[in-house]
Amino acid sequence: MKTVMILGGTKGVGKEILKASLEKGYNVAFCGRDTVVASEIIESSSKKDKLYFHKIDLSSIVGIEDYYKETIKRFKKIDALILYAGITPVASLIDTDEDTYDKVFNVNLKAPYFLTKHVLKSMIKQKSGSIIFFGSAHMDYGQEDRTAYALTKGTLYTLSNHIAHHYAKYGIRSNYLVMGWTSTEGELLLRQQEGISEEQLKSNASEIIPMGRMLSPYDPIPAVMYFISDDSAMTTGSIMRVTGGEFI
Repeated sequence: MKTVMILGGTKGVGKEILKASLEKGYNVAFCGRDTVVASEIIESSSKKDKLYFHKIDLSSIVGIEDYYKETIKRFKKIDALILYAGITPVASLIDTDEDTYDKVFNVNLKAPYFLTKHVLKSMIKQKSGSIIFFGSAHMDYGQEDRTAYALTKGTLYTLSNHIAHHYAKYGIRSNYLVMGWTSTEGELLLRQQEGISEEQLKSNASEIIPMGRMLSPYDPIPAVMYFISDDSAMTTGSIMRVTGGEFI
């Protein structure tokens, strides 16, 4: 029985990964700041014994090692690490202040870096493991008003390739999943704050995305489940684009 550890998991695509993993019979550790939402997820599940939630604020690495240790204590091993959590501040290079820079780098890069550090140790011992980085079409240069975000996603791609190259000898694989424009709760809230309704957002997106629509939170799930499964035993250092054809 596999154990899947998610950086995130209370909402958006992370929550869909949690649900899909439970359907496969996997144990799932997930984290976040909202204990109410986490409790609702656990209480609504018929597989409560397969779930572990760890409250954590990813703006600091305080608690990252505890999340790792408690997951190992509960499930004994970690077969797959899903690095999903991230924030997307709106700021161009010339508009980025230090606080915005620090927040996006702490959540998007520092937190996954140090969680990966701990999980790698256990994967090395068990001589197996799959690490899945959630990337973005912003990884190459990004939109003008997403500079710091684009930098974190580009760096995560480098980290994924670094792990694939240096830790394959331990049976560990690492892959980078580029997720396109997706109608997550966070995206809908951001656009709502900009005065854009969900209907207008999807209409706008349909004119930009070559395949004619935004991604739903479920669209990346088959790719994630493939990377978790033994079907991808020899797949490492890859990049998979689930973007509807969108390139930024």
